[in-house]
Amino acid sequence: MSRVLITAGGSGIGRAMAQVFHDAGHDVWVTDIVPVTGVPWRASLADAADEAGMAQLFADIAESWGTLDVLCANAGIAGPTATVEDVELADWQRCVSVNLEGAFLAAKYAAPLMKAQQSGAMIFTSSTAGIFGYPNRAPYAAAKWGIIGLMKTLAMELGPFGIRSNAICPGAVEGVRMEGVLAREAAAKGMTRDQVYAGYAAGTSMRSFVAAEDIAQMALFLGSDAAGRVSGQVIAVDGHTENPDPKP
Repeated sequence: MSRVLITAGGSGIGRAMAQVFHDAGHDVWVTDIVPVTGVPWRASLADAADEAGMAQLFADIAESWGTLDVLCANAGIAGPTATVEDVELADWQRCVSVNLEGAFLAAKYAAPLMKAQQSGAMIFTSSTAGIFGYPNRAPYAAAKWGIIGLMKTLAMELGPFGIRSNAICPGAVEGVRMEGVLAREAAAKGMTRDQVYAGYAAGTSMRSFVAAEDIAQMALFLGSDAAGRVSGQVIAVDGHTENPDPKP
């Protein structure tokens, strides 16, 4: 049984991860910026981009659990949908802060706990935007590429301590968050929501979006002994994205 921390575990991909790890018999602790209630696992309020809050979270984990086996650094926001000249610096900074600095802070405070036990798995939620360039999504794509650089560095840095590091790159995931992306992208490109949706689906060889549970099942594998020699890898769970620029 592993002790698993999931940031942004209150909804979407994070909630699916929590459910899958819990169902597999692991101890689960989630954080989110809003209260998480009515769940059979632990939950804390925390902003992934707030260092003081994250330091306190890991102090609480050390006191309660003593260590940590699996980190799912999942916190992220979509950021603005706009051409680069129309992106406000404050919006850029907030998007990069939550997506990239949030992942850094989680890894920074998880590393000492995992080093002490000479084992652990760090799983970062990147995106297919961390593999391809995405028009009108410069802050998000830059942050998600940054996560992959962070992950690969940590795989080398922490590997000697028995700590594995990998990144999952979801494609278009069914749910509320993706609906917001579709609406913003449709407005930015003068298209309908259904045209943008069709463009995303047509850009995959499987002609489909993915479900949050698809991402969660990959996280469960990467956190398990079955992935004991899997590290430094960028794994897309996206139905094979070929064309990231949606067209009608």
